[in-house]
Amino acid sequence: MRPLGLTDVGSYLPENVVAPEFFQDEDAPQDPLASLPLFKVPATRRHVGPGDSAAEMIARAARPIFERLGREPAGQVDVLLTNVLLPDEPFMGVGAQAAHRLGISPEWIVDLHNAGCASFMYMVSLARKIMADGSARTALIANVQNTAGQMFAQPGVRKKPHAAVPGDGCGVAYLELGGPTPVLGVRTRSVPAWSVDLGVTTPDGRKYWEPGAGEMDIRFDETRTTEILERGNSLVPELVTELLDELGESPSAIDVLITNQPNRVFLKNWREELGLDAKRHLDTFDTLGNLYGAAVPVTLDQAARAGELPDGALVVMAGFAHAGDFAAAAAVRWNAA
Repeated sequence: MRPLGLTDVGSYLPENVVAPEFFQDEDAPQDPLASLPLFKVPATRRHVGPGDSAAEMIARAARPIFERLGREPAGQVDVLLTNVLLPDEPFMGVGAQAAHRLGISPEWIVDLHNAGCASFMYMVSLARKIMADGSARTALIANVQNTAGQMFAQPGVRKKPHAAVPGDGCGVAYLELGGPTPVLGVRTRSVPAWSVDLGVTTPDGRKYWEPGAGEMDIRFDETRTTEILERGNSLVPELVTELLDELGESPSAIDVLITNQPNRVFLKNWREELGLDAKRHLDTFDTLGNLYGAAVPVTLDQAARAGELPDGALVVMAGFAHAGDFAAAAAVRWNAA
């Protein structure tokens, strides 16, 4: 059977560009770290608007792929995998509605609500396993980050320091058996015990669906802040190194590294641990902020359109999710054609 390969990538970014001034709180004390390059918030980020449903974001990101391939989407997607950070509907996933907007009827529709910032690599692995018997030959995988313009833009939440970092966007990839950019391998790690270190919080302690006053926000276990930071610093280099060991390569063989992008500190630490210079570690943090799970496919798409992925390049993608409960890395041999 032909190996799974990446055929094309795409992305969609909301039109609303938001500057740091949107998040400023004049009553807050001056943060001495805010002016340092490593800790400065992104210059811009995108926020979803009222009409940016997750399903429509996926459709807008995917349609140009089929236009470039000269194919109608109908009949061209056997597997549809999605990861949406903030689903529009609480009871049903986004996949079916995205399929409807694209005019496709996949045999497999799977809406993941785990793996977070590492879900793109996880969905590549899942697609490969679903397609292993040859009964499915094509797959569309999609990441949607849509909390910046919804949760982090709330009047009270947006004044908190962490609210200025996220941005919204959607990234997709179209995979085929025998696709031109072969998937060389995927490495994943799950540590369920760490999943309790991150969650949503409300001022009055209610569950997010219960009536009450105050805005929903995210929270980390403050007693484990140092431990969580240590996990974040180590997980991505560890997964990348493990994957390359399986492939018989070393980090020095990486031509392009693309990761999730929580902040500049993690990005700097990861590439230094792997011995890579900044030119080989691509990101969109300064213009798009923390895109969570969408960071890898959006950055991959922008790099492909800009000609930053040389033909034959070893492209490694990696990330860790939440407080470290999941991490993944994947490698492809890029076909620039």
